[in-house]
Amino acid sequence: MTLSVGMLGYRFMGRAHANALARLPMFFPDAPTVEREVLIGRDESALSEAAGRLGFERTATDWRDVIDEVDVFYNLGPNHLHAEPSIAALEAGAAVLCEKPLAADDAAAERMARAAADAAVPTATAFNYRYVPAIQYAKRLLDAGELGEIRHFRGRYLQDWLVDPDAPWSWRLDADLAGSGALGDLGAHTVDLARYLIGDIAEVSGQLRTFVDERPTPDGEDSREVTVDDAYSAQVTFENGAVGTLEASRFATGHKNDHAIAIHGSKGSLRFGLERLNELEVNLEGDRGYQRVLVTDEDDPYGEHWWPPGHVLGWEHTFVHENYEFLTAVADGGEYRPNFADGAAVQRVLAAIEESDDRGERLSVE
Repeated sequence: MTLSVGMLGYRFMGRAHANALARLPMFFPDAPTVEREVLIGRDESALSEAAGRLGFERTATDWRDVIDEVDVFYNLGPNHLHAEPSIAALEAGAAVLCEKPLAADDAAAERMARAAADAAVPTATAFNYRYVPAIQYAKRLLDAGELGEIRHFRGRYLQDWLVDPDAPWSWRLDADLAGSGALGDLGAHTVDLARYLIGDIAEVSGQLRTFVDERPTPDGEDSREVTVDDAYSAQVTFENGAVGTLEASRFATGHKNDHAIAIHGSKGSLRFGLERLNELEVNLEGDRGYQRVLVTDEDDPYGEHWWPPGHVLGWEHTFVHENYEFLTAVADGGEYRPNFADGAAVQRVLAAIEESDDRGERLSVE
């Protein structure tokens, strides 16, 4: 079976997903055959160059012109453009992968989840960190009960690309376009891993902060207001009784892409950091301390597809795993997770954290 792919967006995430599609036949020979059919964007000259570089056969400047011509639609546009094209693609019968967060607000995310529930095709919210082999290994330990009853979850996502107050304004700093700042951009990943590994979050107490209220435009000739958060933190309670702390910042000096989690249970603990994504630190019952497990063996998650043990993987390989699982589900008519329902569940937590900050009180996640 050959699946034709239409992709909206060709910059950061477009390169990540196009690279994954190109790698699939080399390392996952049982993956469905994929045609990179059409690349969609507004700037015709930039679009033409990107299509040639990313391996797409043709281009389009309006997603409405091609949405019913592809089997799979990748929505990699800004957050405020997630809902309408994705819903239209589902109604046209195309499977949809949408970048995270699922939408700019929880109302749009709920509309997308309802459209997905009515569709006969798989959907994906692109939480690629579920497909880090070390995270998959951690999931195995948790499902096997190796950590016992889970008591604590801690998750942080720290970057420093906005530390300089003269760093230029972008769409990610506009609430109308992005929805939120570090909360949605980074916190969405942490909330998804928390749900995946521990379970649903029942209550939150959140705090958001913006440190720089105005930034220069990219051309340096003007300035624009920053209307999203630069950092957030939250205390949470899970439905199973575990407690957790979450935080993210784009002002964490010295941290480039520091996404880290820690889980403590009655019988053991584990720690993971994205900047050392091939490793999982594990402390199981009877151990005197943490042991570093290099998750690159052939029998580790996805290990048989890549290199000999110790030949480490990188960030881009998570997209290969994600695309393999999603496209296989599309070809086989199977279920894929995290889907739009998962994306909407994450969005409800994000909305509750933001509302908790607005109201200054602890809130239940509806």
